[in-house]
Amino acid sequence: MRALQEALTKVGVDRVTVCDAQEFAKREDKVPVYRGRSPETDIFRKISLEIAVNDDFLETAIETIRNVARTGQLGNDGDGKIFVLPLGETVQLSSEDRGKSAI
Repeated sequence: MRALQEALTKVGVDRVTVCDAQEFAKREDKVPVYRGRSPETDIFRKISLEIAVNDDFLETAIETIRNVARTGQLGNDGDGKIFVLPLGETVQLSSEDRGKSAI
């Protein structure tokens, strides 16, 4: 996580919200082992990152995340996904800035 934070900061993305998440996934071929035991659940702990960027930063942010978070040259199923969603409006509560300046 630290490497991703540093890489995003270098390209001008310096605000990231990190959330605890749980994933339900049938992964019979990739059952994790912890202290010699496999969990008896199909719910796995993950983190979720929420990053809001202006259109100018979108491709740079995506490429930075892909380059840093991908494990190995071809990646891995557990590397995660990037969902790109439009922001209808952004309002900065402390300054009342709106739109691009609020992000």
